[in-house]
Amino acid sequence: MTRRTVRIAMNGVTGRMGYRQHLVRSLLAIREEGGLDLGDGDVLWPEPVLVGRRESALRAIAERHGLTDWSTDLDAVLTARGEAAVDVYFDAQITSARPAAVARAIAAGKHVYTEKPTATGLASALELARLADAAGIRHGVVQDKIFLPGLLKLKRLIDGGFFGEILSVRGEFGYWVFEGDWQDAQRPSWNYRAEDGGGIALDMFPHWSYVLRELFGKVTTVMAHTATHVPRRWDEHGTPYAATADDAAYAVLQLESGAVAQINSSWAVRVMRDELVEFQVDGVQGSALAGLRRCRVQHRSATPKPVWNPDLPATEPFREQWQEVPDNAEFGNGFRAQWELFLRHVALGGPYRWDLLEGARGVQLAELALRSSAEGRRLDVPELTL
Repeated sequence: MTRRTVRIAMNGVTGRMGYRQHLVRSLLAIREEGGLDLGDGDVLWPEPVLVGRRESALRAIAERHGLTDWSTDLDAVLTARGEAAVDVYFDAQITSARPAAVARAIAAGKHVYTEKPTATGLASALELARLADAAGIRHGVVQDKIFLPGLLKLKRLIDGGFFGEILSVRGEFGYWVFEGDWQDAQRPSWNYRAEDGGGIALDMFPHWSYVLRELFGKVTTVMAHTATHVPRRWDEHGTPYAATADDAAYAVLQLESGAVAQINSSWAVRVMRDELVEFQVDGVQGSALAGLRRCRVQHRSATPKPVWNPDLPATEPFREQWQEVPDNAEFGNGFRAQWELFLRHVALGGPYRWDLLEGARGVQLAELALRSSAEGRRLDVPELTL
């Protein structure tokens, strides 16, 4: 057995997502199981090089997990040679800092894997994709939602023809993010400042872009309304600030198939759902309700026949009339699943569709949604090419 080491500069691991999902539950989990089996006796061993601005936080993470390489100097990491050289650059920073750092990694000839959105605007996102293609590097963008058990089950239903003609998709996402005055907020304050790249449209529409495209086909038009429902919040130091970014977005999207998608995203909604995100898909032959982990269905043959009568209380147990879709497989961490695919792509080559151009499509949809809201009209979504 031959062990091949791939050194990965991980920028942004002091943040919640970068640390928990990408470092601990993905790369360190792969190491705990002996590396990534590439076949033919080869094993890929990921070696994280932690990068960030806070020296004490990087040192603490490194010591906690027995890692030896960390730095606050990104340029030094990218330009290192010999055994200290990195092969891959990963970015989980604040969005506004991402384009410049990714561009530097591309210029240094490093393969790139990055969180989304890849930029705060389409022009910048497309430029990163062009630079990466011109440099001949391998590049990918995190698209974690399509690796969730609930959506994998939904994809299985679609592939099996369960729905017949799909008519509509309804998505509900969100939860109440505390303002920060009497309870700490669950999200960083920059999320609510437009000048720092915040806003739920920019945060979530890149997700809805690849979820819809992957499962149901590309989006052709978007009509959206955004709002800042909570205009005053308190930051990590207890200082009040004006929320300048949208904390809710409501969208109607036309799909190429003719189906209609309606997706509500809000950080100012209290949850009355089984999961924080749910998608209901209605087709001629049946319907499904998919969340992060669960997926339930109701076939045409088992659909009840409700009668509208506002004078009497509803007596039908509507939730009980749906059937649970079995797992039929073992589902691991979605972030790790995509990391493994990208690392195989780096090591072995071959096609990889979740690249920086796909990331630009997500930024495009977010940008068009914000423009649609500002202009009060429906907008076409052009197909992107480099």
